[in-house]
Amino acid sequence: MMQQETRKMAVSVRGLYFVITLFLGSFFGSVFMLGPFLPLMLLSPAWYRWITDRIVATWLTLPVSLLELVFGVKVVITGDGFIPGERSVIIMNHRTRLDWMFLWCCLLRYSYLRLEKICLKAALKAVPGFGWAMQVACFVFIERRWEADKKHMEDMLDYFCDIREPLQLLLFPEGTDLTENTRARSDAFAAQNNLPKFEYVLHPRTTGFTFIVDRLRQGDNLDAVHDITVAYPKNIPQTERHLILGLFPREIHFHVRRYPVASLPTSSYELEAWCRDRWSEKEARLRDFYSGQPRGFERDGVARVPPCKSELRVALIKAASLLYWSCFIALCFTGLWLWAPFRLYFLVMVGVYTTQQKIVGGLELLELTCHRYWKSVVVDKGEKDKVLMGRCSEYRGWEAWTLTYSPRTQRTPLSWPFLFQRARHERDPLRDAVLHALVMGS
Repeated sequence: MMQQETRKMAVSVRGLYFVITLFLGSFFGSVFMLGPFLPLMLLSPAWYRWITDRIVATWLTLPVSLLELVFGVKVVITGDGFIPGERSVIIMNHRTRLDWMFLWCCLLRYSYLRLEKICLKAALKAVPGFGWAMQVACFVFIERRWEADKKHMEDMLDYFCDIREPLQLLLFPEGTDLTENTRARSDAFAAQNNLPKFEYVLHPRTTGFTFIVDRLRQGDNLDAVHDITVAYPKNIPQTERHLILGLFPREIHFHVRRYPVASLPTSSYELEAWCRDRWSEKEARLRDFYSGQPRGFERDGVARVPPCKSELRVALIKAASLLYWSCFIALCFTGLWLWAPFRLYFLVMVGVYTTQQKIVGGLELLELTCHRYWKSVVVDKGEKDKVLMGRCSEYRGWEAWTLTYSPRTQRTPLSWPFLFQRARHERDPLRDAVLHALVMGS
């Protein structure tokens, strides 16, 4: 009995270490790593996005390091894999509330973590540390009400298309994780719509998926859709509470199917049917996974496409991440203890994150506002330039006409290209004075 209690306490300490380390990393990282770059958002949202994406990606390696190095979680990836750097929508079954974090173990090997964005509940943006970092990372927060979410999602997707930054957007079409209650609601939906009942997945909500694919396709910012099926063969950590208790998954299996954008249906109706077909395939795939021995999507456990990083490189990244974040957290505590300016900056940044949340609604919304402002400035400048060029062209046409048909000179008409070239390259006080007046008048 004593041994069991000791073992439970040891497991609980491991879980608390995991959660507290992630929280402190996100909290101090938001303040001391991301905070200094927040003013850049006001001047150049595109550069701000480029820099902060890479900073956030360093934190995303921390959960991977803890899961695999400290807690010994085994990751198995099969299927098609990724083409490094491609722009895609990732759709995945939502088996637990933690699938999005476990997916980073797959993306670290097959893609670049800096590319990933997640569609997730808007309430999470208010969580100190985690929520602040997600705001800076420009994750897509949704209210789960399509009337309210459509315009925001449209603005976010258009922004990513405008800045031409590669994007891999993770979406859970099921809308929530698989539990007894959510399965019952899914079965009721299936009965109302004459659809088959699922045991291992929930029926997907296709409206958001089709909208995202169509919008990115219109913006020429989509290369493929990655359909990922996740499964846990030995134990399933359903919620954050399981992690606090130290109940980590022993193995996580990912099966990847890649669909090039050219192979996707063009109409929204056909795209909805395509998404439902993928979920029917997931149901069959997961049934085979959990009924077979040993449990696995492909019994040899080998992906058809090799990862873009070797296991040695992945191991070095994980070790460096664990070392860096451990030292970084220790240095932050030391700075807060020893230096008054450090504490002052800390308090100011915490105030900034808290206040902007109440006033603006989130840093991702402020980033969108800055982008719209600079975009309007560029458009206005372009229109002014067109007006100025038009006035200059009118003047050059008048100059050409006077030089060619002046009654005083009675010259033979010269070619228009020659006269325009002369107007561009020869010094003429009269022309310079007219151009100066046009510029000042514009």
